[in-house]
Amino acid sequence: MKKVYLVATAVAATLLLAACGNGSAKTGEENKTSGAKITAVGSTALQPLVEAAKDSFTTENPNYQITVQGGGSGTGLSQVAAGAVTIGNSDVFAEEKDGVDAKELVDHKVAVVGMAPVVNKDVAVKNISQQQLIDIFTGKITNWKEVGGKDEKIAVVNRASGSGTRATFEKWGLDGATPVQSQEQDSSGTVKKIVAETPGAISYLALSYIDDSLQELSVDNVTPTPENIETNKWKIWSYEHMYTKGEPDKDVKKFLDYLLTDEIQNGPVKELGYLPITTMKIERSVDGKVTNK
Repeated sequence: MKKVYLVATAVAATLLLAACGNGSAKTGEENKTSGAKITAVGSTALQPLVEAAKDSFTTENPNYQITVQGGGSGTGLSQVAAGAVTIGNSDVFAEEKDGVDAKELVDHKVAVVGMAPVVNKDVAVKNISQQQLIDIFTGKITNWKEVGGKDEKIAVVNRASGSGTRATFEKWGLDGATPVQSQEQDSSGTVKKIVAETPGAISYLALSYIDDSLQELSVDNVTPTPENIETNKWKIWSYEHMYTKGEPDKDVKKFLDYLLTDEIQNGPVKELGYLPITTMKIERSVDGKVTNK
């Protein structure tokens, strides 16, 4: 009987140790995969910068899982307000978006984005007046020869109604005018491709998307350069906002703070065609009031 008892005790002890060992292994695995999960959704104009910051940040902080998606500023604001995502990326102030309670959201400005009208390179136009720009987008001017270009029909390509790029362009480029009904695209990348491939096409893009496949337009002989944006001489620009619902927790704040470091502001911000917050010589409020910094 004593032998049987001792064997049973040994077996029980072995099973107990095995169970403890399995529990420890599981805990170790959980520790390896646990960490902050952040989903940032919204502005496609801001998307390239957030993706670049995510890549370098997660290399240094592998316990973070960060997902970046587009969808437009309206989508970002409505989803963060609903608590569906961690961060809502936007080219416009939350106060400018209908149906969003801006008081619940906290604004984190991470950069400035300039925007410019862009055309297919074959139209042979590089500069127009603001009134001509308004007349093109409202359908009063329909052929490029009316503004000194080729005898070619103008094809307007617009952004979807929830786009922050569209809201900024209409407010500052078109002086609040409503564009003519035309094809609408959700993605900045798609707009770029369509304008580059469609004779006579015109649209507008963040400077971060403009390359030599397109012709950007000057307006009233003012070019969309960083220097002109910094002083508000070029007015078609907006802040890049990353909104959270309430104050962010420490893990989310760590990522937001990282976007304001010199590493990002003097690196990807400039490399991708944005302007650092720190170089702006003026500030512009939601109602358009401009003050010197």
